[in-house]
Amino acid sequence: MSIRVLLLDDHAVVRAGYRRLIDAEPDMRLVAEAENADQACAALRTQAVDVAVVDLSLRQGSGLDAIARLRERSRDLRVLVFSMHHSAGHVMQALRNGALGYLSKNADPLAMISAIRSAWRGQPVFSPEVAQVLAGEQLHHQDPAHCLTPREFDILRLISAGQAPNDVGQHLHLSPKTIFNHLSNIRRKLAVNSDMELLLLAARHGLIAWPAQ
Repeated sequence: MSIRVLLLDDHAVVRAGYRRLIDAEPDMRLVAEAENADQACAALRTQAVDVAVVDLSLRQGSGLDAIARLRERSRDLRVLVFSMHHSAGHVMQALRNGALGYLSKNADPLAMISAIRSAWRGQPVFSPEVAQVLAGEQLHHQDPAHCLTPREFDILRLISAGQAPNDVGQHLHLSPKTIFNHLSNIRRKLAVNSDMELLLLAARHGLIAWPAQ
């Protein structure tokens, strides 16, 4: 029996690379590709999928939302994140939304093939960088990974990266009023009083990187 795989990544070149790797494996079959959550969910209506490989950074919508929506449509689906982001916050929010495994895109591409097999068997799998981050993670009342919902985490990440609230609303399909309400809740939960404090906290937890000096 072939492992049926769905790829969700908004870069065609990246999907092409995944496709070549998967097509070379006799026990795997790429049954669907998508560049946003709507396309991925639509694919589940017409295709049986065992493992979905999902990137968190999508031009349309949220990768975290995509994980939750895919899992809602198919409780048996195994979701494997393959992302350039591997801070504790990103990893823990992905797991909270239903991901079974998480690989950094810095990992050997062939590691994804092994990870797909592990996920198909129901085994959690993490690349070394991600496993190290999780092993070193300590609970703290200000850690966004523990304090915020996945929606709030997405908003914090985008605002901290320099996007205006209106742009964040368009990206996540939310009204500006909803974004500002979420921001108020985020500041309250994280006990910060200014945008600069929020920016510093986001940098401290690896959600953004300071420019190189």
